[in-house]
Amino acid sequence: MKASMKAAICLALACLLVLSTFGCSPKAMTGETVIAAFKKAGLEAESVRPMTSQDYGTAPKVCKGTRFFIPSLGPDNGGRVFLCNNTKDRDALSGYYNGLAAMGSIYVSWVFVKGSVVVQINGLLPDETARKYEAAIP
Repeated sequence: MKASMKAAICLALACLLVLSTFGCSPKAMTGETVIAAFKKAGLEAESVRPMTSQDYGTAPKVCKGTRFFIPSLGPDNGGRVFLCNNTKDRDALSGYYNGLAAMGSIYVSWVFVKGSVVVQINGLLPDETARKYEAAIP
């Protein structure tokens, strides 16, 4: 085997090793991926399910949503994880939830954006705990 051929094979193998180390084919992000990250961080995320049309309420139905509940906040309190296909939809959705606060304190919620993910959580969640959810978003 020629030296140049050996060098090319070694280079290709080294590239494959590097790419596999960094995950050249990352798993597709899902709501369940985000929920699993919350749980791994020791955070509450129970009764997880895909969002229905009713779960969106008046929010724009532009991103795929997953609903979860935080039992310590009381019945029917928790949050939503949205995966958006583009920044326009992501920004519309996060802007909607951020804009609700102007309607009154009852509508205040935590809204965290990271890449294509929008996480909205009930505003009753204490600041310190909310920041843990934000930090856990993959």
